[in-house]
Amino acid sequence: MRYLALATDYDGTIAHDGRVDTATLEALEHFGQSGRKLILVTGRELPDLEAVFPHLSIFDRVVAENGAVLFNPSTREKRVLAERPPESFLASLRARNVTGISRGDVIVATWRPHETAVLESIRDLGLELQVIFNKDAVMVLPSGVNKMTGLNHALAELKLSRHNIAGVGDAENDHAFLHCSECSAAVANAIPALKKRVDLVTEGRHGAGVAQLIARILEDDLRSLPLSPEKHGVLFGRAGGRDIYVDGAGQTVLLRGQSGGGKSTFVAGLMERLTARDYQACLIDPEGSHENMAGFLSIGNKDNPPSNEQVFQLLENPGANLIVNLAGVKMQDRPGFFALLLAKLQEKRLREGRPHWVVIDEAHRLLPAAWVPSPAEVPGETSGLLLVTAHPERVSPAALKLVNVLAVMGKEPRKAAEEFAKATGIAAPALDSADLRPGEAAVWFRDSSEVVQRMQSVPGKDESKRRRRKYVSTTGRERG
Repeated sequence: MRYLALATDYDGTIAHDGRVDTATLEALEHFGQSGRKLILVTGRELPDLEAVFPHLSIFDRVVAENGAVLFNPSTREKRVLAERPPESFLASLRARNVTGISRGDVIVATWRPHETAVLESIRDLGLELQVIFNKDAVMVLPSGVNKMTGLNHALAELKLSRHNIAGVGDAENDHAFLHCSECSAAVANAIPALKKRVDLVTEGRHGAGVAQLIARILEDDLRSLPLSPEKHGVLFGRAGGRDIYVDGAGQTVLLRGQSGGGKSTFVAGLMERLTARDYQACLIDPEGSHENMAGFLSIGNKDNPPSNEQVFQLLENPGANLIVNLAGVKMQDRPGFFALLLAKLQEKRLREGRPHWVVIDEAHRLLPAAWVPSPAEVPGETSGLLLVTAHPERVSPAALKLVNVLAVMGKEPRKAAEEFAKATGIAAPALDSADLRPGEAAVWFRDSSEVVQRMQSVPGKDESKRRRRKYVSTTGRERG
């Protein structure tokens, strides 16, 4: 599953005139019963919310006060995530005849047309506070606190990534948390500005729209929803003046790279861009070739093989990216070691949606052609898998059949494509026969049948710095 959680606003989204109807409540319960998580993200204060909605227990977490409070309904534990404004601020509001003031653990709220008085009080007292609007509501919070920051705290507690959530809302204060959601949706009654920025606008209003979104997630995990490659993809390379993307968490790529063709630079650049977009990656390194990759933790070496316990302990942190060095595992034992590791990684991916990418270097050694894995040992979905090899003809056909993006670097790209096609029993893509220059790749997108004959790889920033350092140290000076 890609979408393991739904983050939803309350007023105007699941609720109409402050109340959630029976059909919407049943849809939310159905979503939770599927094994997915529910997160409520609201500007309301907790006592007020519990008074109007006595079903908070269906949610795994509640982000209240527009991101300033995190509540766990199952344990009743409440975490206040910011410092409340001083008493002098409320006194200033009252002195300016501001009415309808409410105060939570952090938030101070009132209504239009008091926003000018609120801003004057903040200015005169020299406070670092921000004003957030929610239709007619005027909310005051410490600077930097919003629904997105509160949602990030909830995701950290649930050990989920933002790339595995769908978010839905209706108003101005929902922009932030919807922007960080992998799929953003607005109900039909949402403000026009929000509708322009989301991935999906429901046909139904309020709770009916949320129920429609839930139905689509449960039906096909939103696979039928076309998503913008610029927002949901990762830069793969460039060709003819255009950027080429792969889905951030939805494709299996085979990279055939020969020595001197730029394979390592290609992989390092792609990994850097994945992690920069908060995708979690786990790179399986049989030979210890990637020890110094920036942004990655490395476990195992030639003297100390890694253990599954170490791998999964480190991957508990959604922000951790990992290199598993198998140099300390005997050559003949590596396929078996890897098979067990991959099966456990797949279990974790099905349960938590991450690591989003599993990168298998020297894939012909870890998934040899003679090896026939059990269904549990190779992912059942073609998502987030990168196989790197100089010899695709030696890779297990069961693994090759998952591939929907073939990238060939080095010599004889047509021959490599024909060998891949023969191993998988499909028609060969029409790649050119001419050798590619270092850093170039011929790419076939199997699902769309698109062929890019010469795509230039994009080195990562760390690789560019490394090359620059090497150049300066070789020449003794830097040229402008």
